[in-house]
Amino acid sequence: MKCLEVEKLEAGVAVLRICREDALNALNMALLGELEETLQTLRADTSIRALILTGDGDKSFVAGADIVEMQGMTSSQAVQFSRLGHRVTRMIEDLPFPTLAGVNGYALGGGMELALSCDFICASDTAVFGLPEVGLGVIPGFGGTVRLSKWIGLSKAKELIFSGARLSSAQAEKYGLVAHIYKKEEFWISTVALAKQIASKSAGAVQAAKRLMQEEIHSNENPAKFDVEAMTFGTLFGHTDQVEGMKAFVEKRKPVFVGHGPTG
Repeated sequence: MKCLEVEKLEAGVAVLRICREDALNALNMALLGELEETLQTLRADTSIRALILTGDGDKSFVAGADIVEMQGMTSSQAVQFSRLGHRVTRMIEDLPFPTLAGVNGYALGGGMELALSCDFICASDTAVFGLPEVGLGVIPGFGGTVRLSKWIGLSKAKELIFSGARLSSAQAEKYGLVAHIYKKEEFWISTVALAKQIASKSAGAVQAAKRLMQEEIHSNENPAKFDVEAMTFGTLFGHTDQVEGMKAFVEKRKPVFVGHGPTG
């Protein structure tokens, strides 16, 4: 693996670390492919009682999808990219053991969507959350339009997605996104301690509880919503605002939107 690192700690705790620190751990096709393969292996590992998903370094959990790679995608390629992201986030969501998102910095776009697929989020006091895709002329493409409302309610989810606002860890906690906030210097020790506490309980009981709770979530879920998100994500590629939004991001300037999208 070029972009991932798996570490086994004591007491049945495993760490899955995304290692593209030079790109703020941004998600590209290669990294998502590695995640898909690695998650299959982890799922089959009966020694794991709790998993921490985190990013390398102290600046970023995952700063989002790789805009440089996305910039050149066709509509059909964007749909496939979105569907790959859906498979990965669903695999995280459906792992048999509890998953903790250890958010140590930026969790934006696809990074926040990865965190939302975990059972809960532990954040550094320097963490930043947001789904800023509308500022790029697109929408969240890895399940954000579906999952965020489950976490914080439809009204607040609409506000965050429509505005592309960023939240501090304290603001995210008020929204109900974050379970625990730890000071930067205590973040990792505290997150591991919580994972160990969970891992010390009956694995069979914890996994049974998770399975029942996930079944309740999925019973009220329309799987077609994810495919609609992927298709909508793809239709935005090639339109004026998407081209301008991503070009401006790469050029590190403010975009000038004209409002031209698939609905005119």
